[in-house]
Amino acid sequence: MTEFDEFVAGIASEDEPDSCISDCLKSLWWSKKGDWDKAHDLAQDEGSSDGDWVHAYLHRIEGDLGNAAYWYNRSSKPVKRDESLQEEWNELVRYFLHQTA
Repeated sequence: MTEFDEFVAGIASEDEPDSCISDCLKSLWWSKKGDWDKAHDLAQDEGSSDGDWVHAYLHRIEGDLGNAAYWYNRSSKPVKRDESLQEEWNELVRYFLHQTA
């Protein structure tokens, strides 16, 4: 099982994310778990361009594309328009898992 698969499996089987993972991964974990508010608070409080990227994704989920565009700009990432939310979530998780490897 890959690290990505283990992360996804943990969402289905655990009540809390692993305390050792980054706040960005915790935010993505909570977003997939269905707790947008907790995910948003983590991303907003993270305080880096990586947190801004997750923050942008969360505003895409919310449907607030203007706010999402603002956070993509702050993160120096291109605004996502054509990619599905699931594709972007996968990209974000893989990116942050790779950073911790």
